[in-house]
Amino acid sequence: MGEVKLPQGTVSYRESGSGPPLVFVHGLLVNGTLWSDVVPLLEDRFRCIVPDLPLGSHPAAMEPSADLGTPAVAALLDAFMAALDLRDVTLVGNDTGGAICQVVAVNHPERVARMVLTSCDLYEDFPPAMFKPLLWIARLPGGVAAFVQPTRIGALHNSPLAYGLLAKRPIDRERTRGWLRPALSDAGVRRDLVKVLRGMDKRYTLDAAERLGSFEKPVLFAWAGDERLFKLELAERLAATMPDARVVQVPDSYTFVSIDQPQRTAELIGEFASGGRASARGAEQGVA
Repeated sequence: MGEVKLPQGTVSYRESGSGPPLVFVHGLLVNGTLWSDVVPLLEDRFRCIVPDLPLGSHPAAMEPSADLGTPAVAALLDAFMAALDLRDVTLVGNDTGGAICQVVAVNHPERVARMVLTSCDLYEDFPPAMFKPLLWIARLPGGVAAFVQPTRIGALHNSPLAYGLLAKRPIDRERTRGWLRPALSDAGVRRDLVKVLRGMDKRYTLDAAERLGSFEKPVLFAWAGDERLFKLELAERLAATMPDARVVQVPDSYTFVSIDQPQRTAELIGEFASGGRASARGAEQGVA
């Protein structure tokens, strides 16, 4: 694990391989180990960088004064990439991390060469309907602490009360414990999680969607074939507005395509990051 010290706090990250940089962005209440099955399939050709963003499963709390609203987390990710002097990055996002990638693409596009959005929040679905109660829970004193307490029971980790709707196959307990332990044990991490939840609002993804219509860099939407939370039609709708974008489905998977189908997910990312065009329309318009 490496560390980048930023004014908001310290961001831990994993790095392996060499070559063009891939930055992998996870979502809420998971950390960079979401991508642990995909990175080994790419590190022979790419420099793979996997930060643990302050989304509730990070190892150390941010500074108490840190702003962790969605635009601020996007700015933090951009500052993280700047601290590592990353350029021509392929940004890969999932779930809440996909929403953050969209905001980076429109607010801080300078370091981004390409973007891969696996099943994630789009348009008004930020968060999707099933998770909107979390925004209300975050506004109740002690609400988030009460929400995470039942996850001390390991048998619940792969149930719909935790990650059961996000992965088609059971996730190993060691990984889910690593995701949940920080919010269960660290009041500072819970404070950060509350800030993130209170700062989530569909206006950020709606604004990003409107502005992505002029984002000329290639974008690949790699959507779960059996997605139950993030609507495929929204991915198709957004891709249709963009100069160089296409949608592919990853069969036999839920939201966490990197866990359900790591081989296919890595193949798609590797082919795309190697310079393949996202769409025939992009080729016609001269977009690499």
